[in-house]
Amino acid sequence: MAIPTDTMQQQEVKLSREEIQRYSRHLIMPEVGMEGQLKLKRARVLTIGTGGLGAPLGLYLTAAGVGHLGLVDFDVVDASNLQRQVTFTTADVGKPKSEAAKARLSALNPAIEIVSYETRLTSENALDLFRDYDIIVDGTDNFPTRFLVNDACVLLGKPNVYGSIFRFEGQATVFGYPGGPCYRCLYPEPPPPGLVPSCAEGGVLGVLPGIVGSIQAMETIKLILGAGEPLVGRLLLFDALAMRFRELKLKKNPDCPMCGKNRTITKLIDYEEFCGIRGEEAPAMTDGIQEITATELKARQDRGDKLFILDVREPHEYQICNLNGKLIPLGELPRRVNELDSSVEMVVHCRSGKRSADAIHFLQTAGFKKLWNLKGGVLAWADEVDPRMPKY
Repeated sequence: MAIPTDTMQQQEVKLSREEIQRYSRHLIMPEVGMEGQLKLKRARVLTIGTGGLGAPLGLYLTAAGVGHLGLVDFDVVDASNLQRQVTFTTADVGKPKSEAAKARLSALNPAIEIVSYETRLTSENALDLFRDYDIIVDGTDNFPTRFLVNDACVLLGKPNVYGSIFRFEGQATVFGYPGGPCYRCLYPEPPPPGLVPSCAEGGVLGVLPGIVGSIQAMETIKLILGAGEPLVGRLLLFDALAMRFRELKLKKNPDCPMCGKNRTITKLIDYEEFCGIRGEEAPAMTDGIQEITATELKARQDRGDKLFILDVREPHEYQICNLNGKLIPLGELPRRVNELDSSVEMVVHCRSGKRSADAIHFLQTAGFKKLWNLKGGVLAWADEVDPRMPKY
């Protein structure tokens, strides 16, 4: 069943001679044909994020001829993105992602309309952004935005084509489809802050978002065409190392507070507060923690202050760059705490400050008092003290 929306039905469109040539391989397929290609041209799809998942999404939806494509992203292109975000080139580093993606996709297919929204998706703007689109595709990588996208889609009756990736694993499904489950049916509550690391903390194989994002693009096109069996009530799991797909059944929760019979959520909320975090880049917990900046630490080292540096990252991260501190990964800290001297002043650090904050909270419960958290981690050290240090 195709998505029956007013925006798709009210527009009378035709294919030009150039478009017929461009989409000829679609047109000779009876499952698509002229009628299906016109559905694609009338469709309005909004992608949330233009990065890892958003890159293949944007490329394939643009190439397929989706007539109106919206791109929501507030970030800028970083060199570390280029390993997987294939929309961008080296020349795009430092540019807003939404604008760089729009330029690349417009060059791929000038026959479609592309609108970029260089803004962070929030509870204040989500409904207004979603309202004029038929399908929302979630290419984000954090829980607050996923819950926000889900709730806005359910409130507006929009399908939510969902995907997520981490290291070598990915998953995809369609939420918010009539009669199907929503994201809250799968995750009634967010995980505790810091339990699930982001791709920035845990890494992701560069090819993986291409696979999962392409699946999302395929599901979006199927919904527009009304072809095949959509991933509704089915969670597709992909293990790249085993090269294996598995499928889990997802049932609509009749007591779901968002999509159940007796809905208790009727408006968008503060999703960062709901997920127990202050922001994606903020330390997981900062109460009762003394922070020291990279420049302050360097000044104290140059002054000759006796400071012990504790690195709570993983060994493979230590190999990329380090501050010559003692390496005890956060997960090993409880059983190796006896290796540390509580009488010395200690600076704890990780990549960005999240894991080190968790480490300090643990050390405080173990009786350590002379503790500092390196604000911004080694990323801040590279920015403020040593620009030659590689960032990851």
